[in-house]
Amino acid sequence: MKVIWHDLECGGYEADLPLWEELADEAQGYILELGCGTGRVTVHLAKRGASLVIGLDRDPELVAAVWERAHPAADAELDDVRDFDLASEFALVLAPMQLIQLLEGRGERINCLKCVAEHLMPGGRAAFAIVEELELAPAGGTAPPLPDVQQIEGWIYSSQPLDVVASSGMFVVRRLRQTVSPEGELSDEIDEVELCPLAAETLEDEAIEVGLLPAGRRSIPATEAHVGSTVVLLEKGP
Repeated sequence: MKVIWHDLECGGYEADLPLWEELADEAQGYILELGCGTGRVTVHLAKRGASLVIGLDRDPELVAAVWERAHPAADAELDDVRDFDLASEFALVLAPMQLIQLLEGRGERINCLKCVAEHLMPGGRAAFAIVEELELAPAGGTAPPLPDVQQIEGWIYSSQPLDVVASSGMFVVRRLRQTVSPEGELSDEIDEVELCPLAAETLEDEAIEVGLLPAGRRSIPATEAHVGSTVVLLEKGP
């Protein structure tokens, strides 16, 4: 089920791909994607001609999905972005879709940044997509976007973005997931994803602490179902 929901909710997202393509084309070496999920970015960049793209995720079902979608230049490792040790150095490390904000605060971000610094080759770059501001759901709110829907072997899966609420200092992004069986039985649940508030300047300051240098910022436009992002670029010195 994790693979189905991940593909449904994330697989069709393309707004960030032009930037990852641009950075990949400039990279002179291997590429690492943090929080690769089912391989949306990892497999895409591999198909475009990257020499090697390795995805990293701590969920075995998602990593297995990348393996099943095998491409000669794509691979995936089962590991934690806060504590990983790979045999390769990378020219580019990508962290799409607010991956860094899924971590629980400064300590976990520092651990992740340390691992990134240790795995970047001299002159290598890292790119972290973050959302600095989220519009909270107003009272009486507006109609949510249309749901993402997919039919698989007679089952219908639907995921509809609902709203963003604040809770205990976190942004909580809520979606309604519904499943209809071949017999017409409906089940639903609310899925919630917590994002830790984070400013680009804060992330840059934390990166400096582990030896990475700020290297500019880029932006990814919003879509009907996804917020826009600021991409913080970092670089490892020579």
